[in-house]
Amino acid sequence: MRFTRHRGGVRADLEAVEVQVLAQLANEILAIVEPAGPSDDASEDPLATLVGLPSGDVPVPDDPVLRRLLPDAYRDDEGAAADFRRYTDSELRAAKRGQATVVLGTLPEGGGQMRLDRDQADAWLGALNDMRLALGTSLDVTEETDPEDYAEDHPARQALEIYGWLGWLQESLLSCLDPRLGSERGPGA
Repeated sequence: MRFTRHRGGVRADLEAVEVQVLAQLANEILAIVEPAGPSDDASEDPLATLVGLPSGDVPVPDDPVLRRLLPDAYRDDEGAAADFRRYTDSELRAAKRGQATVVLGTLPEGGGQMRLDRDQADAWLGALNDMRLALGTSLDVTEETDPEDYAEDHPARQALEIYGWLGWLQESLLSCLDPRLGSERGPGA
């Protein structure tokens, strides 16, 4: 699979196994970023309820993969990080679910050609990034991690090869896209 430019967007030809892997990873992202459960805080803030915010703090996820997908915005200020999480957690989860849903909705069943418009391609970029972050966190990938350190039939090697493939897909897709701002403003703007 490789993304190529096409009128009004990008396209790619996918093998059946590529569709299966991408669908599995997108479904895993959907499961990971399910909406957070209700707050343990029994007090109801009427304004928070009115605008759809949780009434209490949104806890930092225990799951390292989810923590990587929804990191603290302020590492040196717990109060600011808690406020940011409270105000953005549900939107970030919804955006990630939306991106994974676009991937699932655009994958050609059983393989074949896929065409994406710019909005779909942007969703794919976000979803590929989430898949890669999730897989990399699960595998504890560092700069020193090398698939060649594992036997060819070792599950870690196969997962690391998928991790590398996801990065290659991101690069392939990104290289096909012109920046929106530049294309909307026109030459000399």
